[in-house]
Amino acid sequence: MSSYKKFAYVYDELMEEMPYPDWLRFARQAWEKHGTMPKSVVELGCGTGSITIPLVNAGFEVTGIDLSADMLSVARRKMDTTPQGLRLHQEGSIRWVQQDMREWKTPDQVDTVISFCDCFNYLLEKQDVVSAFVQTYNGLKPGGIFLFDVHHPNTLIRYDEEQPFVWDERSVSYIWTCELDKSRCEIEHHLSIFAREEQSGLYRRFEETHVQRAYDPEWLKTELSKAGFRDVKCYADFEWVEAGDDAQRLFFVAVK
Repeated sequence: MSSYKKFAYVYDELMEEMPYPDWLRFARQAWEKHGTMPKSVVELGCGTGSITIPLVNAGFEVTGIDLSADMLSVARRKMDTTPQGLRLHQEGSIRWVQQDMREWKTPDQVDTVISFCDCFNYLLEKQDVVSAFVQTYNGLKPGGIFLFDVHHPNTLIRYDEEQPFVWDERSVSYIWTCELDKSRCEIEHHLSIFAREEQSGLYRRFEETHVQRAYDPEWLKTELSKAGFRDVKCYADFEWVEAGDDAQRLFFVAVK
């Protein structure tokens, strides 16, 4: 699993075009479809808080969990840049917790657990996924909803076929290459990142390696059921349509 070190501090700039509003929309629609709007939310792999903070601002009580202390530091700083953020921290509407999603826990069970932006693809062994499913089941109240997304296995194959990727902006640039292990459907992302320092105008280069693994959708459904979840469904690409092999991102909805 990646712990996102220096990358945490350029993450938001590199990911500014990510469809965060679509993830938030999908979550709200899922809660509405199941007839319950949660009060307490756990977000696994919350990163820099780009989904967490809008949920808190909308009135939810959120616990943001991430393995990376650096990502959580950025999230706290973002949250505290407004008077509202400071007030919500003081009121206890948001908690930031450094935990491994395979072993996460909170003092009390919660209404819903979400994990978006392919966080589960960073679990590289099947037992890791199973452990995270079990912990999530245990952390939910009866009737609670678990929402997460993962890359379809074919998405990792496309990454390998379409590489390299290049991003070139004034403040930050990268060169991104991939190496795919087809037998495990596991991909290693290599990033050379060039970040511009404000005072000197010079670029600082650093290297990041991130590894992801994709799993068969039917296996994921089976393991969710084994963990105790019911009404397990899989959808495609932010839409309420059945996922097929042409899907890029799989969205799972499961009820305790």
